[in-house]
Amino acid sequence: MDTSQHSLSALFKQLGLPDGRKDIDAFLGSHRLADGQKLPDAPFWNAAQSQFLREALQQDSDWTEEADELAVRLSN
Repeated sequence: MDTSQHSLSALFKQLGLPDGRKDIDAFLGSHRLADGQKLPDAPFWNAAQSQFLREALQQDSDWTEEADELAVRLSN
């Protein structure tokens, strides 16, 4: 059972990205999803990141809520 804390910062860490607040804000400021584009299909992910996000969403994993939040923030 996964008992780790899940947050947007933890998701960034899981994806191998800098996970500080300023780092996340910078990422969100420089990346956007195209209209209708699904989070795992964005061109700025590497293969492993894309696969992790795809599996998280398809399997309704513990990371789904954070992945959904990230998709919303990348769509605004």
